[in-house]
Amino acid sequence: MLQDHPDNSSAAISADIQRLIDARHHDPFSLLGKHNFTDSDLIRAHIPGAEWVRIAENGAAMLRMGNTDLFAWHGPANQVPDRYRLIWRDSHGAEHVAYDPYCFPPQITDFDLHLFGEGKHWHIYRILGAHRARIDNVQGVRFAVWAPSAERVSVVGDFNNWDGRCHAMQVHGNSGVWELFLPGLSVGQPYKYEIRTRDQGNIFLKTDPYGQHFERRPATASRVPAQQSYTWQDTAWIQQRLDSDWQKDPISVYEVHLGSWKRDEYGHFLNYRQLATELVEHVSQAGFTHIELLPITEHPLDASWGYQTTGYFAPTSRFGEPDDFRFFVDHCHQHNIGVLLDWVPAHFPRDAHGLASFDGSALYEHDDPRRGEHSDWGTLIYNFGRNEVKNFLISSAIYWLEEFHLDGLRVDAVASMLYHDYSREAGEWLPNIYGGRENLEAVAFLRELNTITHAEYPGTMIMAEESTAWPGVSRPVDTGGLGFSMKWNMGWMHDTLRYMSHDAIHRQYHHNDLTFGLLYAFTENFVLPFSHDEVVHGKQSMLYKQPGDDWQRFANLRLLYTYMFTFPGKKLLFMGNEIAQGREWNFDASIEWNLLEYANHRGILTLVGDLNKLYRNNPELHRADFTSDGFEWIDSNASQPSVLSYLRCDGDSFVVVVMNFTPVPRHDYRVGVPVEGNYRELLNSDSSYYDGTDVGNSGQIATEPVSFNGRPHSFSLTLPPLAGVVLKIQPE
Repeated sequence: MLQDHPDNSSAAISADIQRLIDARHHDPFSLLGKHNFTDSDLIRAHIPGAEWVRIAENGAAMLRMGNTDLFAWHGPANQVPDRYRLIWRDSHGAEHVAYDPYCFPPQITDFDLHLFGEGKHWHIYRILGAHRARIDNVQGVRFAVWAPSAERVSVVGDFNNWDGRCHAMQVHGNSGVWELFLPGLSVGQPYKYEIRTRDQGNIFLKTDPYGQHFERRPATASRVPAQQSYTWQDTAWIQQRLDSDWQKDPISVYEVHLGSWKRDEYGHFLNYRQLATELVEHVSQAGFTHIELLPITEHPLDASWGYQTTGYFAPTSRFGEPDDFRFFVDHCHQHNIGVLLDWVPAHFPRDAHGLASFDGSALYEHDDPRRGEHSDWGTLIYNFGRNEVKNFLISSAIYWLEEFHLDGLRVDAVASMLYHDYSREAGEWLPNIYGGRENLEAVAFLRELNTITHAEYPGTMIMAEESTAWPGVSRPVDTGGLGFSMKWNMGWMHDTLRYMSHDAIHRQYHHNDLTFGLLYAFTENFVLPFSHDEVVHGKQSMLYKQPGDDWQRFANLRLLYTYMFTFPGKKLLFMGNEIAQGREWNFDASIEWNLLEYANHRGILTLVGDLNKLYRNNPELHRADFTSDGFEWIDSNASQPSVLSYLRCDGDSFVVVVMNFTPVPRHDYRVGVPVEGNYRELLNSDSSYYDGTDVGNSGQIATEPVSFNGRPHSFSLTLPPLAGVVLKIQPE
């Protein structure tokens, strides 16, 4: 209870005040700050370590209550303004002056809290977290955090010696949202939340789930972010993205881990701005349309590659400030390169400073380990059925698309989200309410995520890394699909790499690995990925997955890339693959750029550039990536010579693709085509430009009136060894 006349004896300290002094009070504003009575005002302040306290505006001394650090002044009404400052001397003899945080009213509206509780506040990141604010012309930082099972939450940092007794927050009713405005704090100030649990009284020190800036690891504190002031210069790109149709556009993705793409001469990370300049130059020369970043959401452990995220609203400080990352994206856009981000809503790490048991309860995760733990990864699974958790994740996705102008997200580990029994044995998982294995809450979350992002940010793409046979991953929500833009074609990738691993003499017995993918190629909007996951953990580099001697390895790799770039689906290639790096990817070291001193490695890079150019400049290779209209077999059954031939089509226009998966040149190899005329060789992966043997057809070949492969015309060509050729009819 408030006391009209605070007594300076310990006997007069109420139980309510004792809870405040013990840092156990859930509503410090009921005791601290200014309280108005009929003819008087009462001001209380709790300042641990203070020797004395005065009110700046009237010079009045505040009385210490008993042997506590609680001070009070009781005097005539209206003698002290509503926004007042306190002056105090600490135990080291230093004097301080600052506005009392407890004289500022709460700023979060009931409407914001209602939307958050419903899981419908898409921009909740503007409310929760730390935000620079001005209240009654006083500048400071408003802090807000969701911790419904906490008994007390405090903001701590250097500004209060990390003492949770100093700045306890106020809870908004039953919402579980705590708030406090701290006047005078500056940008970049490290902070955390000290949380005392309601049931056990345990104390946790947590980083801000909505933090937008973090200390550089191994430090883990959140930092007060600057107000967004970056001036974007990508208007033309955003408009072009809005006007285009990504389903029919060429999309060729360069997947990048920023920490190991390139480092400086001392082995240190490059800054986002340095990376922007150097990476854009390389990507432009290699012809890719998009960069996809392995997670740059803040994470404590380099060895997680970013996939164990602790900061869902913060670009990692390893490479600079948030505005540095904005520059990175802006620079890419100004050079006509899109930026995609790996985003991880499936799970989160157990780090003590992170989301795990955030307020002493299973807040973001499930309480039951049969629902809440990934034993494979040692991580925790989000409770997608909880509105506030769903809101947290959707708001994160929107944050990256809106605040950083990203062109899309690649959602990691979708298969683990869809099934309760993912990587679990019988008895280790709980079925859904209907007794099935499907995670119905996760399905609903993914559908909502895709519906909202596609509606609010048209032209952006949300891609799924999903490895099961779940139907309709990239089909619209209103037809029963999950609503993703695209899905990684893991089956095609595994089949293709398995086929290529066989010695050429045995490939005729595995021909089905190449042709099987066409049975389902148009059931989803597929991306063809040769990603980071395929060049680590003993899987070998793309070059050393290929059989044979060095000549055969390089020829096989050129053939493999030619196959990928002419097969239906958008393209993705991990960094280092484009120069035929020999060793596996090492997250802790730069790509082996010195390999470009050698002709065979330069040849691979040149080929990738030409394949990207071929893919982009010929609509037949990209406009119908997702429909059967864009593909026709010429001959899928030539298993004995290990040859594939097909057409890629755009209406009546087409290109011819013929590939020889053996090291034996095949002369006079006849191929049926639908139209007579002269066909120009657009690309030959065995060209000397790519350090090949230059076996080919002198650039063009004419048809003969010989029916073959069920087609009225044909030509007889020379198929180079371990190579693919792409041809197109020339206008008369």
